[in-house]
Amino acid sequence: YVSSYWRNGPVLNNALSGVDQALWDIKGKMANMPVYDLLGGRAREAAPVYVHASGNSVEEVGDRVESFVEKGFHHIRIQMTTPGYATYGNGKSNIPQSEQAAPDKKNVLEGPIPTESFLREYKEGKTYTHPGGIFEPKPYMRSALSLFEYIRQRFGYGLEILHDVHERIPPILGVWFAKEVEKYQLFFLEDLFSPEDNEYFKMVRNQTSTPIAMGELWNSPHEIIPMIKDRLIDFIRIHMSQVGGITPAKKITAMGELFNVRTAWHGPGDTSPVGHAANLMLDINAYNFGIQEAAIPGERTKEMFPGFPEIKNGMMWPNGKPGLGIDIDEKMANKYPFKEREFGGAWDTVRRADGSMVKP
Repeated sequence: YVSSYWRNGPVLNNALSGVDQALWDIKGKMANMPVYDLLGGRAREAAPVYVHASGNSVEEVGDRVESFVEKGFHHIRIQMTTPGYATYGNGKSNIPQSEQAAPDKKNVLEGPIPTESFLREYKEGKTYTHPGGIFEPKPYMRSALSLFEYIRQRFGYGLEILHDVHERIPPILGVWFAKEVEKYQLFFLEDLFSPEDNEYFKMVRNQTSTPIAMGELWNSPHEIIPMIKDRLIDFIRIHMSQVGGITPAKKITAMGELFNVRTAWHGPGDTSPVGHAANLMLDINAYNFGIQEAAIPGERTKEMFPGFPEIKNGMMWPNGKPGLGIDIDEKMANKYPFKEREFGGAWDTVRRADGSMVKP
């Protein structure tokens, strides 16, 4: 890290993280200790996790929430399709607008907003739609608020709910949205602004007590320091490998503890099992741990990665084995080579109705 001139970029940091996590794993195995013991020991027995519930209607999301509650989960992120629009966390609505249930009158937006974007080819007089989905911020915000209302009416306030904005709405609307969700007592509201709009967090903090989680696009600890020092966020939501691995993450964690900012490491389905195991090491060790995003592994994944942390009763449990506590069956992995994605990776192009780009 120190000797790299072009440092603090996501590509280099992820490469360094692979080396960093491997070294912690090796050192733990040499000492016959789990990495969390190398870090100073356990602050807890297991790490509470949250899972994702999404759907095309409030009822569908509610049913999925109920299924998770029955399995012992207490923290659930909820996302719902906005009728007729591409919506983060739930793909693009596949239900024609004409077949969608009418929304609550109090959440109906006045005035027509087109749900398709068109581009005209003037040479031939043709009109065709842009590839990808269409997103408009106000319909999204209204549908999200109706979802929060429904979930609270159905499950009460004993359940912890979370929501990810994914930086898609204009910053000033984000300030309004954070104020509106305060009454629903979210565990946290995630990625309200893009990293380049960090200054808006001051406006949010001055106007609402909605807990804020942020960080998966941050690469450098120096992007995070002001947000922690000024208490502009409540949860450090960084992707551990994005900042360089366990070593820089433990330093960021220590700073967060001094300012009562908790950790909530990024842990979606495209984080490797080794990455989830590394997250858990800091979760178990850090006093200021807050919550861990969980991806429920399939049987094939668990077979390929012996030692994958067990998830039960809404908690992720360490196995106590030396190092990161996880291994990989390389012979089995060779049967499933990585498939190259098309340009753009997992993210489709998303546009406003006028054809302008939306952040993914």
